[in-house]
Amino acid sequence: MSYQQQILALEQEWQTAPRWKHITRNFTAADVVRLRGSAPIQYTLADMGARRLWHLLETEPFVRSLGAMTGNQAVEMVAAGLQAIYVSGWQVAGDANDSLQMYPDQSLYSVSSVPTLLKRINNALQRADQIHHMDAMNAQMDVLNARRSVQANGNAAASGNAAASGNAAASGNAAASVPYWFAPLVADAEAGFGGTLNVFELVKAMIEAGTAAVHLEDQVSALKKCGHMGGKVLVGVHEFIPKLNAARLAADVMGVPTLVIARTDADGANLMHTINDPLDEAFITGERTIEGYYGVRGGIELAIAKGRAYAPYADLVWCETNKPDLGEAREFAQGIHEKFPGKWLAYNCSPSFNWKKHLDEKTMLTFQEKLGALGYKFQFVTLAGFHTLNASMFDLAHNYNLEGMLAYSRLQEKEFEMEYEHGYKAVKHQSFVGAGYFDQVQTALTGEAVSTKALTGSTEEAQFHAKMPEHVIN
Repeated sequence: MSYQQQILALEQEWQTAPRWKHITRNFTAADVVRLRGSAPIQYTLADMGARRLWHLLETEPFVRSLGAMTGNQAVEMVAAGLQAIYVSGWQVAGDANDSLQMYPDQSLYSVSSVPTLLKRINNALQRADQIHHMDAMNAQMDVLNARRSVQANGNAAASGNAAASGNAAASGNAAASVPYWFAPLVADAEAGFGGTLNVFELVKAMIEAGTAAVHLEDQVSALKKCGHMGGKVLVGVHEFIPKLNAARLAADVMGVPTLVIARTDADGANLMHTINDPLDEAFITGERTIEGYYGVRGGIELAIAKGRAYAPYADLVWCETNKPDLGEAREFAQGIHEKFPGKWLAYNCSPSFNWKKHLDEKTMLTFQEKLGALGYKFQFVTLAGFHTLNASMFDLAHNYNLEGMLAYSRLQEKEFEMEYEHGYKAVKHQSFVGAGYFDQVQTALTGEAVSTKALTGSTEEAQFHAKMPEHVIN
């Protein structure tokens, strides 16, 4: 297509596609076409993820997610039934960054770190998909070969039984829940690591790594802190909206319908960097700090005002809160929906809250459903990976130090129990990480007679793998 045809096609899409119905851009289709270059590069995982996440948000009451800090954690989340994965900047800072350091959540790590974790997670999910696909095909072929063996022996009755059993097995396999391994990833872009150009480049890197969505927060980038820390300094509306536009421009240039989530930390902040907007001016206290920052009246009223300002430029709006409070969540939702009916919202079910101190067990059971009814379509536990990793390892190490191998055996028995009851697969760790997959690669290259397969003759094959049940054959 000519330049003009590309521009007209993009303008038509923005005007008519339901995906862009409530999205405002402060740039033109001509700007996007001008910046795209001549090679139409495809970002398959990012595109698939963005479209799937949009569909889930459109069709589900809400989407639950946990924060993953390793590829294996993401695989287990999907295997257990979660439909989306959260990729937290806090967890990257704490133990999954390219700087190879342990940091607090203050944007101290290398800017490449979240894209690196996104790649690691997507690679792990892709491997899980490859293994699952291979195993399903091999299982089907094993049943067919068993049937042929029975038929070759001339046992017609057994042959009929085998055919019926094979069909039943195939039917059962088809009916079983098959994980959609390429779960959408929702990634933390912090405060953008700088200005609009930094945001533009960071979001591009995240899309290259396969993210479905990104979120940005309205703090000063150089002073960024976890939303549950003190000392947060907000940026003015006039500074944050261009960052949201930079994220959208990056996605448009790359041709991916990436979701943009706008987060405000105004509920728990009392400082602002600059005051150049009437919206922000209304909340000034008149105080100045020694560094020159303005004192502001933080709280839900300021959060609503800022959320309304960001809503036209974002797919979801997120207010970082200090405690799990349905009343406050309702107030924020009503404040946004009064001006933007139906606007999707996000909610951080944070480990920084002492949940049992605020809610009883009965309330916790329905807390997310009630949030969903208020419009909080994406709900996530940001630091689930960090706390699971540390708590489970401390528990094992503590008991192992006291009881030796009995403690590890108990963990193993728990794994066997999860395998039997829920289909947990990591107890067979060689197969889980792909030893069988690469045996299949070797077989494809050298034939079935190859003598150096990794699983053949392994302790896993001898002690963990069962033979095909007789009822499947006959």
